[in-house]
Amino acid sequence: MTVTAPSNKTNRIRSVTIEGFRSLKNIQNLELPPLTVLIGANGAGKSTLIRFFEMLSGMLKARNLQEFVLRHGGGDDQFFMGARATPMIRAEVWADLDGVSLKYGFELDYLPAKDSVLIRCEYWKRKQHDLLPDNAVRSFSGAALEPLLPEIDDSDAKAICHFFSRCATYQFHDTSTLANIHKRWDVTESFRLRSDGGNLAAVLLDLRKTDGKRYALIVKQIGRVLPAFKDFVLEEEAGKVLLRWVGRQSDKVFGSHLTSDGSLRLFCLLTLLSLPPERLPDVMFFDEPELGLHPHAITLVAEMFKRLSKKRQIFIATQSPYLVDCFELENIIVANANNGETMLRNLPREHYQRWLDEEYQLSDIWLQQAAGGVAWLGDTQPVQREGAEEAGRGE
Repeated sequence: MTVTAPSNKTNRIRSVTIEGFRSLKNIQNLELPPLTVLIGANGAGKSTLIRFFEMLSGMLKARNLQEFVLRHGGGDDQFFMGARATPMIRAEVWADLDGVSLKYGFELDYLPAKDSVLIRCEYWKRKQHDLLPDNAVRSFSGAALEPLLPEIDDSDAKAICHFFSRCATYQFHDTSTLANIHKRWDVTESFRLRSDGGNLAAVLLDLRKTDGKRYALIVKQIGRVLPAFKDFVLEEEAGKVLLRWVGRQSDKVFGSHLTSDGSLRLFCLLTLLSLPPERLPDVMFFDEPELGLHPHAITLVAEMFKRLSKKRQIFIATQSPYLVDCFELENIIVANANNGETMLRNLPREHYQRWLDEEYQLSDIWLQQAAGGVAWLGDTQPVQREGAEEAGRGE
């Protein structure tokens, strides 16, 4: 199996089992579609699933499990209700890579002396077809601070490490005075957009030089949402470039510090989603990308998500009804919190089709509970809307 250039098939995470990681006490074989939209109220645990994949990616890309644990509160905080209540974290991930299904699993123990974690075991195997038996599990056990899989001279192990190293989380929330997006950026760091959007100016400058049509499309898309926007002003000085733009009403040049938070996030999102696939990771996670965006911008971004999901797997964590309504029932996974435990569930179409037939939107189903959780209705009929005719409603 090659681990170099991606094939025409979309490499993706198919399913995941997680036991004991933070609020994810018992997630079993959760199916993940190519475009996954995680919805849930504040504190429901949407971001926890993204943090798990951040940890996994860092483990296999740079062997930085210990750094992740240190940056995220220490070892005890990684276990559900603490290591005394949950002594072990266990996880398994199935991924489809170039037509082959590969599984990677691991177990973590608590290391009290350093308030960290130990890897107790790792294992991996492949399945080429659902009708064929699994290949023998290959594994190793012991006590290690970092994963051993990246050191294994095995094609499947290398494919797993390569794939998960090409996962990235994007969060363009930081637009504060000291945010990277306000800084002059080295023009050579321009192939991929950073997870915080800090090198946006360098990426845009490179696109203007090397792919004028794509750059012009980005400018046009921004203008659809921000009619006052005309073009970016990208001038290289001493090998660095600063994010600036000019409007249609005058020749005044606006710096990023004079740009609204929502506009800066829009610049980042539209640029990222317009990049050619070879400049994007295999799996892309977005944590509340709708923050600060106008509903019209949310609709545009959602359409771009759907188009890109044909080539790259996309995860979106959101609590925006506008964004949820842009997708299909099969894309949705709902996060609910129950006594500190996050429950992640798909929405079976057979349970909710009657709601959709009654012209309810996905957000109507989700917002039935006052706190923002979804009502698990099973075979329950839609409730009667205010002012609706009684006939045919709620029967």
